[in-house]
Amino acid sequence: MQHIRYSVAACQTDLPNPLERRMMRANTERMLSMIDSAVAGAAPFLPVRLVVFPEFAHAAPVFPTVAELLEKLALEIPNEHTDRLEQKAREHNLYIQSGTMLEADANYPGVVFNTTCLIAPEGILYKYRKVNPWIPYEVHASPHDIEGYDEPLFPVADTAIGKIGCAICYDWLFPEALRQLAANGAEVLIRVSAYMDPWGATAPMDWWTVMNRARAIENLAYVVAANQGASLKMYPPYSWPGGSMVVDFDGRLLAQASPGPGERIVVAPVDISALRHERQTRIGHNMLAHLRTEAYPVYHTHRYPPHLEEPDKAAKLSYERNNELIEKAKRELAKGSE
Repeated sequence: MQHIRYSVAACQTDLPNPLERRMMRANTERMLSMIDSAVAGAAPFLPVRLVVFPEFAHAAPVFPTVAELLEKLALEIPNEHTDRLEQKAREHNLYIQSGTMLEADANYPGVVFNTTCLIAPEGILYKYRKVNPWIPYEVHASPHDIEGYDEPLFPVADTAIGKIGCAICYDWLFPEALRQLAANGAEVLIRVSAYMDPWGATAPMDWWTVMNRARAIENLAYVVAANQGASLKMYPPYSWPGGSMVVDFDGRLLAQASPGPGERIVVAPVDISALRHERQTRIGHNMLAHLRTEAYPVYHTHRYPPHLEEPDKAAKLSYERNNELIEKAKRELAKGSE
């Protein structure tokens, strides 16, 4: 078995949120500098081959409507920011999971996605579009809700440093999302996140830590989780607790940034060959292999959005429309429990 062992760096940011496209350049410049720092800091030890940034590192959906986001912040991908990250990946021979940016795609007019890219020295390996926007506040679209969408919802890249998949923030509260990535072969599960207080890395509401460790255990996979470290003045009305971490396939915390806002870089080892040996030899606690898929009829019917036959509305989400849809889903759930 080929031995694959390297360091990963989870880089949390504390940057002002751009209000227009040109302001994104300063954020990208700072991220490039953080990559240099991560590489230099690990150079005397196990070299860094994977760098991960948090949700909203490039831009956050700070405007309340899709129309404003498309007008002021959304970009097609690839763009100048992914190009610069690709140059940095070539410079250091590593892989970069970008922070999220708001994406426009000519194939889906009138829609904005919250998107992160895995970038290799040879270019973009995948785009991951957030499947579960944070209801009701986030008005960017889920690719799941768009009629005729035929691109993979949960892409996995087979790379020289292992099979890598990513999901964004709220996606991680749905165990199905990470289970699908693992079923697609992912060995390293990346969490690109902007998880706010009080659901951060501090008891008694340390959902951030609990979910990251649970998903690693459930899927027999490494977790590399970069969380937003912005202070309250940057991203009101919330404060952002950081706590970026790396978790091994048995749920052990290999490294964690101290809780609280601010820039942090946390580095830890990932041993893909050890993971592959475990997956090949383990019988006990191999939940993916033990999965009784037919036992769960909850997945046989739609929950959200309940009106998949109305794709035009999925592309025109608003705070009010999200509330309507979730109330409908709750009524359907209540019927099912009668």
